[in-house]
Amino acid sequence: MQLSQQALTYLQTFLFVGLPYLSMAIFLVVSIQRYRAESFTFSSLSSQFLENRSHFWSLVPFHYGLLTVLAGHVVAFLIPRAVLAWNGKPLRLYVLEVCALICGLLALVGLVTAMVRRRRERLVRRVTSKADWILFWLLLFQVGSGVYVAVFAGWGSSWFASAVTPYLWSVVTLRPDTAFIIGMPLVVKLHIISAYLLIAYFPFTRLVHVLVIPNMYLWRKAQVVRWHGFRGPRIQSR
Repeated sequence: MQLSQQALTYLQTFLFVGLPYLSMAIFLVVSIQRYRAESFTFSSLSSQFLENRSHFWSLVPFHYGLLTVLAGHVVAFLIPRAVLAWNGKPLRLYVLEVCALICGLLALVGLVTAMVRRRRERLVRRVTSKADWILFWLLLFQVGSGVYVAVFAGWGSSWFASAVTPYLWSVVTLRPDTAFIIGMPLVVKLHIISAYLLIAYFPFTRLVHVLVIPNMYLWRKAQVVRWHGFRGPRIQSR
């Protein structure tokens, strides 16, 4: 029992102390190297020209929902006292939690729709790589676990500001302290670990396009997109 407890302590130390720095190191080194060696791969590789209708109804809600949720996390990280003060009134707390849940559900529905589109549409499926699917499943777990936490853990904006924010600041200031989150539910810990894995995987995916939007696209030359090893649908004539 003592050995297993010690192994668990080592595992938690790696996941919540070592993994954040490892993820950021991979993010910075690979992003810079990729930009220096293959700057034209900094693109979303949009498949909108292959199929636009499902693309609109999946990517638009996903982006709006996810960006709003991320903005909420950033606000709670930067000004946690203001968030806790806002939540001091029950009505304002309910409004914030409901809005966050709606945005999370919006992102989740958009992501699932995008995955179905990638699987169902033949042309889109052919340009979807294994790396894309890994990214989709990581995002699905991240967004899905966030929605689960919002529904079953409750009052996430308050405990994020009071517990997760101090932990994150301890990591940023190079004095990591896991005492803030050691007692958190397992799903919350998995949500945090998944975020670190996404950061580490980020520079290997098409998500890197967010690092150059919108500035670089204002003066970069147009890209030439060519198909290799693909023949379009045959047109039969009478």
